Amino acid sequence: MDYKKSNAPVDTVTRNIMDLCKDTGNIYESVVIISKRANQISAEIKQDLSKKLQEFASYNDTLEEVFENREQIEISRYYEKLPKPTLLATQEFIDGNVYWRDPSKEPQI
Repeated sequence: MDYKKSNAPVDTVTRNIMDLCKDTGNIYESVVIISKRANQISAEIKQDLSKKLQEFASYNDTLEEVFENREQIEISRYYEKLPKPTLLATQEFIDGNVYWRDPSKEPQI
């Protein structure tokens, strides 16, 4: 999923609990699925941001050479304006774009 093109809201939205537990039948199971997906999205965003900021890394650590890079600031602001991983994961779950399985409910061979 491309989090940059997501239609997830940027602000917190009140959700109907019954809509969240419709697929799983259990609100707690739905919350666990959403939280695990949010952790995956968060790790992906962090890795992407780190990769982009690595291009601007300076290996000379003297106080006189520290300066602000306009492009680096713009990249950071862009990532700050993205929806939070929890909101992205919730939107994915509601849209039916999250795959999950429960090994304890699968038939044993």
